[in-house]
Order: sequence, then C-alpha cells, then structure tokens
Amino acid sequence: MSALSKGFKIIDAVTAAGSGGLPFAGIVAATGVAKASTHRLLQELVDLSALRLDAQTRHYHGGLLLARIGATITANYDLRNAVRPFLQSLHDEFGHVATLGVLNNDVGVYIDKIEASGFGLRLHSEIGKSFPLHCTAMGKVLLSFSDAALVRRVTKRKLEKFTPRTITDASKLRQELKQVEADGYAIDNEEITRGFVCVAAPIFRIDGSIAGAMSCTFPSYICQERGMQAEIDAVRRLAAAASAC
Repeated sequence: MSALSKGFKIIDAVTAAGSGGLPFAGIVAATGVAKASTHRLLQELVDLSALRLDAQTRHYHGGLLLARIGATITANYDLRNAVRPFLQSLHDEFGHVATLGVLNNDVGVYIDKIEASGFGLRLHSEIGKSFPLHCTAMGKVLLSFSDAALVRRVTKRKLEKFTPRTITDASKLRQELKQVEADGYAIDNEEITRGFVCVAAPIFRIDGSIAGAMSCTFPSYICQERGMQAEIDAVRRLAAAASAC
C-alpha cells in the first residue's frame, strides 16, 4: 500500500469517528497501518492542516483543509451532470422515459429527462416544470426521505386529485410514505397521468441526506403483461450507483 493510500485510509478513519476523533492507538487499530508509518503520516497530515491534534485529549480530528476541500466540492457539485450517465443507462436498458427531479420548497422540479426521439406521447415531465409530491413516484421518494416538517405541510393541505388513482387521504399517504422509506423506491400507478406507471428511487448526498430522485415512466400495459420488477430493480441499482459517485 502506497503512502498516499495509507494517508487517505487514516483520514477516512479519523473523520468516520465523528466529533470524538481518534487517538493514535485507535487509528492504528482502525487502519492496520504500522505504528511507525502512522506516526509519520499523522505528523504530515497535521502539518498540512488535513488533520488536527487536540492537545488535551490527544485525539485527532478532521482539519480545515478537509473542510475547505469539502466545501469547494459541494459548491461545485452538479447533480444533473453527475447523474446523467446513470439516467442514460436507465433509458438505454428499457427505452422508457428517464427523469431526474429535486425538491424546490413544497414541490418537485424536473431537472433532466431522457426519452426516445420518436416518443409520441407528451408527459407531465418537462425539464424545469414542477410536479406534486403526493402523487408522483419521485415526489413520494423526495417526501419519504425529507424532514417530517415537509410531510406535515404537504399532508395538512388539500391533496389535489389528478386521476381516480390519486391518493387524496392524508393518512393513506403517510402510510405509503413509510412503506416507500422501507422499500427504497416508490411507484406512481397512474396517479398523475392515466395509462402511465412510474418507478423512482432516491439519490443521496455523501452525508446521507437526499439530493434528488430518478425515475422511469412507461405505459401501464407493460405492468399488465409482465409486471415491473425489472424496472424497480434497475432504478434502485442505478440510483444507488449515482449516490456513490
């Protein structure tokens, strides 16, 4: 293992320990790096401000260099560009319309969409257009993994009915949101547009908070012919891969 790899291993162990940090012995135990190498690398990392040593507790913590790098990466992180390859893979796998959405206050907004050039049916999902959270697959995903205050705001007001399948009862919606969180995906079964089904899964930031949701939309007759398990598996797999990038 190179010195660079060992250094990153030490940084990862220290930052993973949270606010309590790690003592020298704890770092050695967590990384498996030899004591002599650990001592030398820790000294270099502290000199670089990548780590800092608390003089009283003798525990190591993340330093200002990591905070500065992290802030720069976060500020420049372009969700649309990062997720685009996975969205394309989702579209290529089935030929279905693939979309990416994010929260904007109490609604969702489509920020990317891939569909076949000859797709003849116009869907609700136009880039830049907002979508309701209570009756779309991406909306239910965004709701399920957001804070409880947003769920309360959405379920306290009248839930608009778009089709006979739209959930307009707040208690039923809250129950479904719990199931979405448990399953890791959501389904819109002709709830906003008749004749179309949508499957969505969450995309998470590095801190575990939700960044957005990706989905694929397809005619309901496909479900009647063969079900939608293939789409569910693909959306979950690609959303997880997008979360890890």
